[in-house]
Amino acid sequence: MKDPIEIALKWNDEGREVALATVIATWGSSPLPVGSQLVVDGKGVFEGSVSGGCIEGAVITEALDVIREGRARRLFFGVSNEQAWEVGLACGGEIEVYIEKLDPNQALYREVIALRRDQKSISLITDLANNDKILTRVDEPETLEKLAPGLRHAVSEAIHSESGSFLQLEGKTYFIHGFNPALQLIIIGAVHIAGPLARMAGLTGYRVVIIDPRTAFASKERFPDTEIKLEWPDEAMEKTVLHSRTAVVVLTHDPKLDDPALKTALQSDVFYIGALGSSKTHSERIKRLKMEGFSDEQLRRIHGPIGLNINASTPAEIAVAILAEITAERRKANLSNVSRKNANGL
Repeated sequence: MKDPIEIALKWNDEGREVALATVIATWGSSPLPVGSQLVVDGKGVFEGSVSGGCIEGAVITEALDVIREGRARRLFFGVSNEQAWEVGLACGGEIEVYIEKLDPNQALYREVIALRRDQKSISLITDLANNDKILTRVDEPETLEKLAPGLRHAVSEAIHSESGSFLQLEGKTYFIHGFNPALQLIIIGAVHIAGPLARMAGLTGYRVVIIDPRTAFASKERFPDTEIKLEWPDEAMEKTVLHSRTAVVVLTHDPKLDDPALKTALQSDVFYIGALGSSKTHSERIKRLKMEGFSDEQLRRIHGPIGLNINASTPAEIAVAILAEITAERRKANLSNVSRKNANGL
């Protein structure tokens, strides 16, 4: 889905008056999460969603009033059981929406878009009483240190929750909107497992890149819907932002390809590193990387043999096991009752 903030700024640049509606709190069974946004122009044209259809009509009407009056407002909506059923929920709930008019010279939102394009983790703090805003960046701790401790904690929560946080502090009410880089999966090796893994990862929200210099393997005929880089892994990865929402999976079994990719990944902030192969193959891999100077602690970041132990055997099943392990690592799931190692010998 297109970014409502980018759409809003584009419409502003076209001379259209624009309001931006944001879900700032939910109770019960909400159709869409906190942070969901909808943009409306002065003629009622809109993009995005705040409820999947339950309250869009009312929000658009209120947004037109905000455009005319210029004052931001908070709105509370109840979603009935009947409305919830229509959008696929078992029961209703409540939604709070904040609507603001965007100034044509809205420099702060332009900075938000620029930072998101640079794949930075940021938060936008809004004082709901007067629409004053503060932008903070995870990579610039000084922007966080200026905040009150309670607000600092809320910023951290908003970023980790990947949506937003609602806070009342010292008589003021704030909404903290967290923005993170898009999830990213780097697959080294255009092998048989890469196809189903790329498709499944795309469905769960990852931007997927397959890296393999072997043109016979990495072709658009084999991977028509996936970004391909026909380069050596270390060279391609050095040109890619490997942020904390990146997972790296190496699948080739060829040390000439796997090892450079693993070394680059180990020197980055990626949240998951996995390597295909048997326990023996992985043991030999670890020995080689130790000789390159990597410590035991660093090497423990590599999940190998890759994937949860679900007795996977086909390429699609192994892809499921890999994506399940990536998801568990991202969500910090408790896997005490599940072996983390998939005993595949591929």
